[in-house]
Amino acid sequence: MIDKLSLVAVYPEMILLIMACVVALFDLGVKSRSRTATYLVTMLTLAVVAALQASYASSGQTVHAFGGMVVSDVMGNWLKCFATLAVMVSLVYGRPYAADRGMLVGGELFVLSMFSLLGMFVMISGSNFLAIYMGVELLTLSSYALVALRRDHTLSIEASMKYFVLGALASGFLLYGMSMIYGATGSLDLQDVSKAISAGQIKHQVLVFGLVFLVSGLAFKLGVVPFHMWIPDVYQGAPTAVTLMIGGAPKLAAFAVMIRLLVEGLNQMAVDWQQMLMLLSVASLAIGNLAAIAQTNLKRMLAYSTISHMGFVLIGMMSGVVDGQAGAAVNAYSSSMFYVLSYVMTTLASFGVMLLLARNGFESEEIADFAGLNQRSPLYAGIMALCLFSLAGIPPMIGFYAKLAVLQALISAGGTMHIGLAVFAVMMSLVGAFYYLRVVKVMYFDAPITASEVVASTEVRVVLSLNGALLLVVGLLPGGLMLLCSDAIKQMLAT
Repeated sequence: MIDKLSLVAVYPEMILLIMACVVALFDLGVKSRSRTATYLVTMLTLAVVAALQASYASSGQTVHAFGGMVVSDVMGNWLKCFATLAVMVSLVYGRPYAADRGMLVGGELFVLSMFSLLGMFVMISGSNFLAIYMGVELLTLSSYALVALRRDHTLSIEASMKYFVLGALASGFLLYGMSMIYGATGSLDLQDVSKAISAGQIKHQVLVFGLVFLVSGLAFKLGVVPFHMWIPDVYQGAPTAVTLMIGGAPKLAAFAVMIRLLVEGLNQMAVDWQQMLMLLSVASLAIGNLAAIAQTNLKRMLAYSTISHMGFVLIGMMSGVVDGQAGAAVNAYSSSMFYVLSYVMTTLASFGVMLLLARNGFESEEIADFAGLNQRSPLYAGIMALCLFSLAGIPPMIGFYAKLAVLQALISAGGTMHIGLAVFAVMMSLVGAFYYLRVVKVMYFDAPITASEVVASTEVRVVLSLNGALLLVVGLLPGGLMLLCSDAIKQMLAT
């Protein structure tokens, strides 16, 4: 018998699942090529779900539901709220692009987006290996279909195949790691795994072996080196609207899974997994930034920059436990959460400008396509410049404070290795500033290749302007968002 509290904990997931099925059926009766009715129903559903998640988060309660398989806490509810908002913004930016390319016929974009969001919800709330894995598969299967949505586009089909093959390999890693940990501890529940490790009732060698595979699977989902091979090809090959869908909100879910598995389940093995994260972060910062310099395609450049940014997220994650003491955990993990949120916010705006400039038959994804944008549209050139400054970590943008928070957490750890890594991260950020500022130079100082005006609907113009303004406002006043992250992590660690 399922108790009422368990059902209340998953009300947002139930609403999303039911409405995804309703939207799929409802769309069968919609004849408009722009799918306005389907779009409105989808957006209304997502708005209700986001409001519900925000109210759950504001209540400050932690609920363990369905026999401990699901947890509804402040951190998870805020991440689900932000993920829902990110999907809404992605649909606002992506709908005109998708309509021009015949991707709205059938309404699959909306239905698959809702199912991928449901997968993220399950990942974020999972407190059991099986629940987390089920969420990962729901998200990735929806993503494979989204990437291949342009059935007549060779690059999209190729990108989907690469994503599918490498994603299946990563899922195998993740599942094998989970099975090894189950074999070592005798439980699939994260709390029971943590208790078993604390009690010493484990086969240590098997546990470490499982941890290696588990971290490898997580590294693929985050797209860090050496599990980054899919990122540039999928980002470039996927339709730009879908690139935004898989490059934004899923990063929040991947961060949540990392917290659930490594911090809630395997915190006693922090010495082992922090060393792995250190190696992954160093490799990601170096290869991500250096490879991005050589790119002429903006989507590929942003793909490699994503790899380097995920390296920064890992830096925050590896600073929480020092000499077996978790005194710095709240500061470290909240800085990492803040970094992920700031990255997603910036990614939405940067791809939003790219989608805005794309026309039917013209993708606007080469850096050269942005030449003279300031002369054609000072507003959108300004928003793109804000995004690039934020990604580069130039004050007073949100990206600067995010980098500062992560580096401060790293230096607070106090070890020589930690300080050396902080210096290395700053040097790599300087390398990254080069390729970001190169795009700014192209927008403001190169001659435009076309004199056509940049046309956008009122909805896109308003959302994009707000998105760009937030990068500056939150950068100037980061205290509120940082406090939210800190309280969420503190509450998660206390329960």
